[in-house]
Amino acid sequence: MTKFNLDDHIVALLRDEPFFAALSRRMEKVPTRAIPTAGVCFNEDKCRFELLYNEAFMSEMFEQDPKFVKGVLLHEFYHIMLLHVTARLPFDREDKTKKKMTKKWNIATDLAINSDLTTYTIDGGTKSGYRVVSSMLPLDRALIPGVGPYEELPPNLAAEQYMELVTDEMTQQSQTSEQGEGGEGDGEPSSGGGSPSSGDDTGNGFDDHSEWGGSDGTDETRKIAEERLKEAVKDAFSEAQGKGFGSVSASMRGKIKEAITPKVNWRAVLRSFVKKSQRAAKTSTIKRLNRRYAYIHPGRKASRQAKIAVSIDQSGSVSDAMLGAFYSELEKLAQLAEFTIVPFDTQVSEEHVHVWKRGERREKNRYLTGGTCFNAPTKWVNERGFDGHIILTDMEAPKPVPSKCQRMWMTTKHHAQRPYFQTNERVIAIDE
Repeated sequence: MTKFNLDDHIVALLRDEPFFAALSRRMEKVPTRAIPTAGVCFNEDKCRFELLYNEAFMSEMFEQDPKFVKGVLLHEFYHIMLLHVTARLPFDREDKTKKKMTKKWNIATDLAINSDLTTYTIDGGTKSGYRVVSSMLPLDRALIPGVGPYEELPPNLAAEQYMELVTDEMTQQSQTSEQGEGGEGDGEPSSGGGSPSSGDDTGNGFDDHSEWGGSDGTDETRKIAEERLKEAVKDAFSEAQGKGFGSVSASMRGKIKEAITPKVNWRAVLRSFVKKSQRAAKTSTIKRLNRRYAYIHPGRKASRQAKIAVSIDQSGSVSDAMLGAFYSELEKLAQLAEFTIVPFDTQVSEEHVHVWKRGERREKNRYLTGGTCFNAPTKWVNERGFDGHIILTDMEAPKPVPSKCQRMWMTTKHHAQRPYFQTNERVIAIDE
């Protein structure tokens, strides 16, 4: 068997795919017999992420079809690009089910990536509605939507979507390889701190996922490496804006951009806004000592209760899902503050204005279906001395008059990225 030289294939890959150059420069490529195939993992000793590969496996791929080597490299780079190695697992289960959920997640991430390395044509006669034309990966070894156990799954979905579609039967059919099994892969990794398992956790005999989700958020060494990795992915994305993305599809570009875009916890921001809006209502009481004149003058007692106006855009472009998510959070926040719900479109529906009191449960309702004017709720709130003003809207209207209290906008991610007007006030995207 001809000795496999990965450097030659990396040079060829980067010549055709400049998008991966910035990431490749920051990745150490380490040959090892610790895994039977290939994988990416964290080396704790050297505080870096590494691409591990079994030379025998890569030689086998090359002899079967040279394009499979490129496919394997792209597959591993995509795991890095989409932060699969660094991200926490997207589920929180009991120990007895976590192993099964982890295997499903490993399968789901492979399906999401491999469908982008595969060419399809629409075919209504297949179970998925698509037929595979060609692939950069071996169909008999890689996990590919529309092939084998996954013949019913359509291509080009996100990993989270495949996570919901993968069944227990599909997981069992992938013939999971347990840690410690497998001949050539047994042994310690030559890289020193990665310690991956001898087989792929998904059992597809294709790549190793054993190091994923290993961080509990308190490992400072790993957190440093993760930040470096994110910066490398951002640099790669930035460089590709000028040099081109090569074969990276538009849908994959969107997934990568989504992965490296900082996430904002809109519920935490909403809570912070409420707390910052609190004013102190002070009263005298003999039950509290006066700090300056103890036992001479009564002390002061402060009761803190924010008075927040929540203006809800009633126009038809605000979805029911958006209203439902927001009402759900208001129900929890009603324990912190008194909310006055202000329905509006081009005017405030004053007969439907109501106070959301602590402990109450309310259903989302629509009272208006017209256009949108933000001046109407802003003026209504300005005249009534509120501590804070939150506007739930799609932001599809002109910029309103200034607010006398702090004002925050809550909208969908789509409208937050494409606002009708520019503002220095906080604009938060909420999950639908």
